Amino acid sequence: MNTTHQAPGTSPDVSDVPDASAADHSSADVLGTTAARARGAELEKLVLRSPERFRVLTGDRPTGRLHLGHYFGTLHNRVRLQDLGAELFVIIADYQVLTDRDVADHLTAYVDELILDYLAIGVDPARSTIFTHSAVPALNQLLLPFLSLVSVAELNRNPTVKDEIARSRQSSVSGLMLTYPVHQAADILFCKADLVPVGQDQLPHLELTRTIARRFNDRYGAGTTLFPQPEALLSPAPLLLGTDGTKMSKSRGNALTLAADADETARLIKGATTDSERHITYDPVSRPEVASLLLLAALCQDRTPQQVADDIGSSGAAALKRTVTEAVNEYLAPIRARRTQYAQDRAYLRRTLREGNERAAAVADATLAEVRAAMHSSY
Repeated sequence: MNTTHQAPGTSPDVSDVPDASAADHSSADVLGTTAARARGAELEKLVLRSPERFRVLTGDRPTGRLHLGHYFGTLHNRVRLQDLGAELFVIIADYQVLTDRDVADHLTAYVDELILDYLAIGVDPARSTIFTHSAVPALNQLLLPFLSLVSVAELNRNPTVKDEIARSRQSSVSGLMLTYPVHQAADILFCKADLVPVGQDQLPHLELTRTIARRFNDRYGAGTTLFPQPEALLSPAPLLLGTDGTKMSKSRGNALTLAADADETARLIKGATTDSERHITYDPVSRPEVASLLLLAALCQDRTPQQVADDIGSSGAAALKRTVTEAVNEYLAPIRARRTQYAQDRAYLRRTLREGNERAAAVADATLAEVRAAMHSSY
């Protein structure tokens, strides 16, 4: 862990940034994207000024290889925060795979894929903690007291959960689906993270985490603050579409994965959906598929989509796809090289996860001990 961070059991002080949701503001203010972005801008200034004061929790479900949508949406920002000096916890949420699936197929292989992706993009096990749900019992034990702090009505109102239930591939959903926002609260609060990079759809989950932290402190804190109320850091990255023109997703088979080789990437981009207009322009509203390809090239080249479009001009979709292919393959080349190197040392992957699990378990054990003491259940 970052040795400059405060010890587990205490929380970093962010009091010199105005709290956007102290006490009980209206849900429109707390959950509104505009308010979250305004708050995020203030937090970003503080992160740049004193990154070592922050503990960040983020992670992924092990359901397949990560793709460029993940990378430019969240992964790149994780490494940036780590390199600035924030303490980073990255959870591989293996238990949460079961929220919308009957079984967790290929779990071991998918966990390895995630670790390879993390290491390849620059997550440093010497400075960050990579761990799995299932290896940290004390984290999961927090779920029980946390569930006692929320009502069934509150769980049923969560808009993201309602949407995921509606889109679930199962004929019925398990209790884990309904309660996984509380499980996420345990993920965040076990290490007393105070900064959580999220997408807009995760704001209701984070607000529930803040509610649980506040209620636990009020009910059991005896005038002390055991848990911080974590803040959302919204990603500024716009949506990247998949090769079929819909949201890039592992489950839809339309993703450009970080692990794909140059030839596979070229084949997938060649088959990407565009339109019949030959002159290439950046118009996300009227030409979303073309705009997404331009955006992808621009992100890889550190340029604007308009600049990429101007260079292509009237050369058509084929030229656009060649440009995107070259940009993506050049950008991913060093990441792929590192990934290949790490894949040759499976013992290092196991050691990275084992050491991360041990560090996370020590933090969780300390937090659970505090919770038991606060609840007068240390026997």
